[in-house]
Amino acid sequence: MIIHLPYGKKNLVFDMPDSCHSVIIEPSFSPALGDPVNALKEALKKPIGSPSLHSIIQPTDRVGIIFNDITRPTPSSLILHTILQELSNIPHENISLFNALGTHRFNTKDELRQMLDDELVDNYRIIQNNAFDPAAQIHLGTTKRGHEIWLNRELLDCDVKILTGFIEPHFFAGFSGGGKAIMPGMAGLVTILGNHSAQMIADPNATWGITWGNPIWEEVREIALMVERIFLVNVTLNKNKEITGMFCGELGEAHSRGCEFVKKTTLVRVSEPFDMVITTNSGYPLDINLYQSVKGMSAASQIVKQGGAIIIATECRDGIPEHGMYGNLLKAYKHPKDLLKNILSFEPACLDQWQVQIQAMLQLKADIYVYSDGLTDSQIRSTMLLPCRSIEATLAELLAKYGPQARICILPEGPQTIPYIT
Repeated sequence: MIIHLPYGKKNLVFDMPDSCHSVIIEPSFSPALGDPVNALKEALKKPIGSPSLHSIIQPTDRVGIIFNDITRPTPSSLILHTILQELSNIPHENISLFNALGTHRFNTKDELRQMLDDELVDNYRIIQNNAFDPAAQIHLGTTKRGHEIWLNRELLDCDVKILTGFIEPHFFAGFSGGGKAIMPGMAGLVTILGNHSAQMIADPNATWGITWGNPIWEEVREIALMVERIFLVNVTLNKNKEITGMFCGELGEAHSRGCEFVKKTTLVRVSEPFDMVITTNSGYPLDINLYQSVKGMSAASQIVKQGGAIIIATECRDGIPEHGMYGNLLKAYKHPKDLLKNILSFEPACLDQWQVQIQAMLQLKADIYVYSDGLTDSQIRSTMLLPCRSIEATLAELLAKYGPQARICILPEGPQTIPYIT
């Protein structure tokens, strides 16, 4: 049986022996909207729980529009151009575009042109969030959980803030989109470290598909709602990165409706765990590096047996990556148990510790093999993972280990699927 997996900007093809006891699990396919531009225009005119976008903005207002960075497949050019058409009465100089980087690296000019387009890059002021510069932030107090709130100063100087993005399952925030454009997107490092602390990540409700009761999602929402005059513009996408839904308006209600829409297509129930799970990180740009690919590993971990195996196909054209602390933290330990034993005592918390914490927890459940053209075997081993140069060969080795009756699951869409055991 020939299997196609999203991988980088193309598909990876491998041959699954017909004798294997395998099943493919993927989200229900949602058809693309016939005319997404007009659909978005209508959603901006008749939003959820809010007056129209045009009516809440005065010609003298300073407007900040937040967009996702290069690691997300959000159709930002279409979204921003449509929003700007609705704001045609606002002078260009009153509008700023904010790249919601969180703690990610600055995007290059070429990447900005790829994500947006030449017209937007050449005609609008673009501010890339610098979480590491306290001078670029304003302190807004503390959350109910005692974490300090620092947000981008220039964004808060805007009279109206428009939060764009797309809603998908998220491995510890429940769902993306919504208030994540503000936190971590436009937040300072102190705030991100507090929200992503080892204690918060360790909460059993900090996982796929959970919002209320999830301390990370609840705090993200709390911080976002502290920002005055915000308007949400979120979309949902199918596996072809086509727009399937528009959720615009008041943050809480619009995001909630979007999450319910995504749940209907991504939640997949299975009756028992599998010996092996073959997964992806949904192709480019989600599989841009190994750090992002922990999401695909986590999706597979939901339905793999204790002591089983996960194979993830992820291109990683940006490497581990070299920026941030993810790779260095993993290199500092020889075994996931050692990392987890120490991470709860990290004081203060450090950058990217949340990603290595989740990866280590996954590795205590299953062996994880990485197929990647963007990483060497040495790089993969340095992150405590196992290299795979041929999915067929690794699969044959694992069948020899688990036996010919081993049950195999294939998750072609990786983190776009929320599989769960009944």
